Parts: sequence; C-alpha cells; structure tokens
Amino acid sequence: MKKHTHHKAYGDSTGKEPLIDLQSIKQWLNSFGNQGHSSEAVLNVLFTLGVILFVIYQVASLLHRMNKRVEKQLESRTKQRKVEVSDKQTGDEMVFTDLHEMVIRERMIPYRMPVINDDITLRNSQIFYEEMKMRRSCRQFSSRDVPLKVIQNLLKTAGTSPSVGNLQPWTFCVVSSDSIKTMIRKILEADERDNYVSRKKGASWVVDVSQLQDTWRRPYITDAPYLLIVCHEIFRDVHNKTERVFHYNQISTSIAVGILLAAIQNVGLSTVVTSPLNAGPDISRILRRPENESILLLLPLGYASEDVLVPDLKRKPVEHITKLY
Repeated sequence: MKKHTHHKAYGDSTGKEPLIDLQSIKQWLNSFGNQGHSSEAVLNVLFTLGVILFVIYQVASLLHRMNKRVEKQLESRTKQRKVEVSDKQTGDEMVFTDLHEMVIRERMIPYRMPVINDDITLRNSQIFYEEMKMRRSCRQFSSRDVPLKVIQNLLKTAGTSPSVGNLQPWTFCVVSSDSIKTMIRKILEADERDNYVSRKKGASWVVDVSQLQDTWRRPYITDAPYLLIVCHEIFRDVHNKTERVFHYNQISTSIAVGILLAAIQNVGLSTVVTSPLNAGPDISRILRRPENESILLLLPLGYASEDVLVPDLKRKPVEHITKLY
C-alpha cells in the first residue's frame, strides 16, 4: 500500500495528528464530484458548513462578551462597596465643594424681590421682631385640634430653607397617633431620667434646668395634638458616590428648624424644642426610618393651654450680641 504524504494544517513537528487534514478533504471533494453530484450541490454543502461555523463563532463571541461584562460589574460593585465603607467611617471634608458645584450647574433664572422703601422696611422689621419677641417654649398644650393643612404649610415654609448643595436633607415626620406618641414618650422619659439622676450631683447644667422647673418627665409629648420629629440625612449618593455629609446636613436642617419655629409663632401655635439625647435610634426604629437618617430634634406642636406658665426670660440686649466693624 502506497503511503501518502499528508499536509499538516495547524500541526507541529512532534508527529501529532493535525486538527484538519487538507488532503483528506480534497479527496472527499473529488470523490463527491466523481459520484455524479453537481457543483451546485457541493456549493450548498459548503455554504451550509459556513453558516454553521458562523453561528458557532457568533455564539462564542456573545458568551465571551457576557463574561467580560459580568466581570466588570463584579469589579465595579467591589470598588463601590469599598468606597462606601471608607466614606461612612472617615467622611469626606471636601464634600462641601462638590455639593456647591451641583448648585452652580443648575439652570439660572431671574430673581425679583418687591421694591419696598426704607420706612416700610423698618416698620416690617419692627413688627416681626415684636411678634417673635413673644415666642416661648411651651410645655402645656390645649386639646384643640390643628388643621393638617396648617401643618403642611408650616413644613412647606421650613422647606424653603437654604441647604448645602441644595440637598434639602431634612425629613419632618408628623406623628398624630396616640400609641406612637406614647411609645416615644416612654423612651424619652427613660433616657432623660437616667441622664437627670446620674448627673444631678454637681452638674451646673442640672441647676440651670431645675430653675426652669424642668425634669425628666415629658407629658407634652403626648398632650400636644402633633409631634414633629425632625430627621436629617447622614450620608447620601452624590455623583454615583456615597458621601458622608453629616455635619453639613445637620447645619442645613438646623436652619430649616429656625425658619419652622418662626412660622409656628406666626400662626399662633406653640412648641418646645426637645432633644432626643440617646433615644434617637430607638425612635427611628419605631418610625421605621432608613439607616442613612438621624433624628435631630422633636417638636410637640399645638395651641398653648389657657393656664400655661412660661419662664420670664430676659434676652440679651442687641448691644451684647452685636459687634460692628
């Protein structure tokens, strides 16, 4: 039997069998034609093989691209988690600049204020001062109901407050449920009692508080028709990055509370600013607030009772709180 010299395709010099034997394919094509098959049939076979190979190639390419995409997504998520953990632990002191840039990119619109002469401006400033001079922290409330629309307008007014980067990081939780107010009061009183008793001896701030006849009891939490719980964000996503903006958001929300206090006084309602102390996380759980929020203050809200008594406080004169340069 005569030996044939085979042309090796994709073979090597080690004597291994080639992946494709071109000589065998050539013999098969010759035999295919000798057996009476037309060239058209041969072309059909070759075309079919080409289509099959093309489909296999496309499927393989698609699977390869999918694997690459999954790898990139996993890598991106891993980096993002590292950034979030780092930001929540250490914070970012440069976030103020970044948030300011967000405002600069906003569309600018004309700003118009009514033109008021100096006499009217002076009169309005005096009227507003006389009104705010009457403000006091009220701890005794009437059972008289407050229209919810009034509460909504008060919160809309607080929402006009400026905020860093216009993030508006505040959330005002309006509690009217007696059961929820009772739970919050119990938590507050327990926390206040621990602080009051443990620091009573030798603490100057306890002496000051006692002069206002203030103790660990908080009946106004349940007596007031509404309880406003002011929350602010601790961190949020900025430019697809989690930023810890606790300090700036706390300042922004505090400014909003100041505007809210003025609005409350303007409509004839009363409140008393109440700190959550260490009870904030427990109150957040009762209200089911998200983890990126913290409770700043509590504001019982309603009409003052007819027999309410308030301290006869003396404010510092303007000369003591002003310095002209």
